[in-house]
Amino acid sequence: MIARAFAPASVANVAVGFDILGHAIAGIGDTVSVRRIDEPAVRIAAIRGSAVELPLEAAGNTAGAALLSLREGLGLGYGFELEIDKGIPFGSGMGGSAASCVAALVAANALLDAPLPRAALYPHALDGEAVASGGRHGDNVGPLLAGGLALCTADRVVPVPVPACWHSLLVHPHAVLETRRARQALQGSYALREFVAQSANLALVLSGCHRGDATLVRAGLRDVLIEPRRAGLIAGFEAARDAALSAGAMGAGISGAGPSVFAWFEDAMQAQAAAGQVRAAFAAAGFDSDAWVSPLDAAGARLC
Repeated sequence: MIARAFAPASVANVAVGFDILGHAIAGIGDTVSVRRIDEPAVRIAAIRGSAVELPLEAAGNTAGAALLSLREGLGLGYGFELEIDKGIPFGSGMGGSAASCVAALVAANALLDAPLPRAALYPHALDGEAVASGGRHGDNVGPLLAGGLALCTADRVVPVPVPACWHSLLVHPHAVLETRRARQALQGSYALREFVAQSANLALVLSGCHRGDATLVRAGLRDVLIEPRRAGLIAGFEAARDAALSAGAMGAGISGAGPSVFAWFEDAMQAQAAAGQVRAAFAAAGFDSDAWVSPLDAAGARLC
């Protein structure tokens, strides 16, 4: 028995929702093939498409760890063998570890005698993601299970409605920034006023999404807590962010841990028009880049 699943890239944090808010990105992702085996174990047979060497030991790989969690949680008497085809660059801030993790779970779930609802896969996805990031935060894996924009807490994924016409732009400079290094930049003290301002911005963005009110999103889609501590790790970031804002973005910021940059627009044409300007900003900093324009309500993981 074999099943195959695709999980797309994602934007985590979304500027105002550190570790709790994220959305899927159409057009790029990872594919995982899973075979059910009699042996009560999880094996990774192959990883293809990665520019860096990734762990083949299941416990040290996000996809493998997620399936180990699934096996243990359900008390399965059988196991899984998987092959991973990477489509998301390593250390890009595009949720590559989460994509492999969720694709593996969706494929393995299809092989269960009684497949689980998507929501029941979330705890196992958190266990897998923790291998890469060091914490069980769901802002990458949650949107890949639910699709679109999602608020992801410790125990649930809450889809956030957005107008169908709203689109995101994601630009990835050809540079690597590992998640653990980006998280180290966040050590230190924070002022209470920073937390209050960030909470207000998150509330404005979520209210704007529910109401379809771009004015509220424009007022709130600005990171005053995390971005100031990470911006210096990304060459060309401020110029790229400012280029998106000058092109009409409702807001822009670091995608996940970086170095990729995301921006939200009220329609696809605006996002497409801004892509060249954001890429030019990275080019001025010495980096080639790739760009994707995607609906904010892009689909999550799927069997293929």
